[in-house]
Amino acid sequence: MPALSTDLYQLTMAAGYFESGMRQHATFELFVRSLPPWRSYLMAAGLEQALEYLTMLRFKRDEIEFLRAQPVFNHVSREFFDFLAELRFTGDVWAMPEGTVAFANEPLLRITAPIIEAQLVETFLLSTINFETLIATKASRVVSAAQGRSVIDFGTRRAHGSQAGMLAARAAYIGGCAGTSNVEAGHRFGVPIFGTLAHSFIMAFDAEEEAFRAFLKVYPDTATILVDTYDTIAAVKLLAQKFGAVVPAVRLDSGDVLHLSKQARKILDAAGMTKTRIFCSGDLDEHRIAKLVAGGAPIDSFGVGTQLATSYDAPALGGVYKLVSTTSGGRIKLSRAKATYPLPKQVWRHKGKDLICAADEARPGKDWQPLLRRVDLAAREPLSSMRDRAMAELKKLPPKLRALDSEPDYPVKFSKRLEHERRKLQERRARIG
Repeated sequence: MPALSTDLYQLTMAAGYFESGMRQHATFELFVRSLPPWRSYLMAAGLEQALEYLTMLRFKRDEIEFLRAQPVFNHVSREFFDFLAELRFTGDVWAMPEGTVAFANEPLLRITAPIIEAQLVETFLLSTINFETLIATKASRVVSAAQGRSVIDFGTRRAHGSQAGMLAARAAYIGGCAGTSNVEAGHRFGVPIFGTLAHSFIMAFDAEEEAFRAFLKVYPDTATILVDTYDTIAAVKLLAQKFGAVVPAVRLDSGDVLHLSKQARKILDAAGMTKTRIFCSGDLDEHRIAKLVAGGAPIDSFGVGTQLATSYDAPALGGVYKLVSTTSGGRIKLSRAKATYPLPKQVWRHKGKDLICAADEARPGKDWQPLLRRVDLAAREPLSSMRDRAMAELKKLPPKLRALDSEPDYPVKFSKRLEHERRKLQERRARIG
């Protein structure tokens, strides 16, 4: 995670703060103004990578020399670059734990630090949390559609780069997927890994039976046999006649999967292969899976690729990172449709409604629970705990919010204190002109 993995304007602002003698502490908050289409909630993810970045933030000598050589920094003092050489993140982080259900305008992350530190980290925090939250949310929709059948992330080959594929696998697991095909995600994060075989393996042999026999010999306990390379039903019949119950699973990857899965199940059961599972893949998303489930498809698990790893129907999350206060007081943005609320905030939840308050406000009521927690930068939560949290949080949502075609209508309000502080700053700004 190089320190230069950022936008240039973060560094020009940092130099501007430095040359102006600005060293005060500032608070920034990361939130999403509005939910993507057909999303009624978000599933927070990406915090662990954000914390790793903050912990490891360093400017190496060659990076500093590169910056000094840029014309935009011609009038920046040598002292600024000396400052970068010693810079470490020293601030405080408050965040929603990964797997927490969140809604529009609620801070997923709050940073309080010397203003240069807090400013510099914006780009990485946004890119990481936006992406993983987007994918975890998509995964939760796909898993909900599967209604108890397992879902495996198959998206790495269609992700926007190998790093994105690995982080998508992590986020998808938080969102409820049973595992991933991405081996690096298994190695780095402990996500369970799964795999089948490609059509090329079948095609490499002169006869389909030879390919099946070769694969089953090596993987007798775990093989999932791909049956649609030539003729799906003929391949299932071949497995039933020649191999029987030794086949752990078959995979359908094309065609009318609803019809084919029913035919395959009938053939397998007639051959006594009742324990042979049916796995389905091939351009699946939550809507196609929901139709298959509703149609009674006897499919045991699904592999979802492109639609999951890219959140194909809503491929970007418009998270923002905004200054809300400095040591001299609250700060707001007044742009039309982009206005913000001042002051560091806490989000409280109680019985299906959320209240966004100033961080120093008292608990709204006895049973209200805070969503933002102060984070130890060195601490790491088990991924399985994040996944468990996500599953528990989803169960608490009203069924209409879990529906695939739902519109956002979860009640989120700002406290009277925040509304008052916002009006005060608006009036002050109007007087200043």
